[in-house]
Amino acid sequence: MKKTTKVFAAIAGTILALSLASCNEKKSSAASSPAGEHAKVTIKFPTAGASGALYAVGAAITNLWDTQIDFVSASSQASNGGIDNLNQIADGESQVSIAISSNCYQSFNGTDSFKGNANKNLRVIAGLYFNPNQVVATKKSGIEQVADVKGKHFAVAAAGSSVEGECKNHFTAAGINYPQDIQAEYIAFGDAADMLQNGTIDGAWIMSGAPAAAVSQACSAGCHLVNIGDEVIASLQKDYPWYAKFTIPAGTYPGQDADIQTSAIKMVMFTSTSLDEETVYQLTKTLWEHIDELGQAQKNLKGLTPEAAVVDIAGLPLHDGAARYYKEAGIIQ
Repeated sequence: MKKTTKVFAAIAGTILALSLASCNEKKSSAASSPAGEHAKVTIKFPTAGASGALYAVGAAITNLWDTQIDFVSASSQASNGGIDNLNQIADGESQVSIAISSNCYQSFNGTDSFKGNANKNLRVIAGLYFNPNQVVATKKSGIEQVADVKGKHFAVAAAGSSVEGECKNHFTAAGINYPQDIQAEYIAFGDAADMLQNGTIDGAWIMSGAPAAAVSQACSAGCHLVNIGDEVIASLQKDYPWYAKFTIPAGTYPGQDADIQTSAIKMVMFTSTSLDEETVYQLTKTLWEHIDELGQAQKNLKGLTPEAAVVDIAGLPLHDGAARYYKEAGIIQ
């Protein structure tokens, strides 16, 4: 209960900070555009588990849109992560969400988890930050590199989730036959952190912006981050060019004395062609006009630029409304 209270307290603080920052200029984005006469639009924004960084990111962004654009009513909600988010957008259950670029590519093209269900209506609003893989292990596990996970009791997130896909890709690259070579535990990040803390599992795979609450909890109990070596990342990049090396700086987590190398994939905010151009234009414009406020409230959004938002997005098409904003800003032609 204490952990959950801290997570939701942090999210509430983020929302309060953004609300106070914008209270004197509420709805200013829409007031200066024809959008003031736009029909009301409801935006449902699925994120991930409530203990992950993406949940707080979604809450901050939707609160901004909800308070700054008069015709938009936006709210975030917990979900099972990227694959679930993409399916919700494809099915019309939700309107905007975030997932790693690899899953967006697979959804658009109907491959892997989306085989036979290509969503050619998927459109990008913005590429955001890189989302790092974080491998956490107990001291007694003996896990010091990815290959050491073989034979261990290991949490791989929800079955069929994007994080489980990360486990499969990395374990295969490290020479592990997944899932046969491990004792897989299909649980959410928060539950994995509890089991790591109690020593009832050997390790867990968490994909989230750093610092992540679940990783902090585990490291506070004496667990450690596992380095992902150059050879594993090089093997991944042969088949999946969207992977990049990523460093989690020393001191990010309790007891972390050195930098940790891992892999990362860019997070992409996406929608569907069913959401009209004016709405997406206003969402995009408002996001970038207030990115400094968002960055102050949410570390994962700090330092983001619209110039970087249109690269490393797996070659996926921008929504017309987003493209309109980037053209006006001189970022694309």
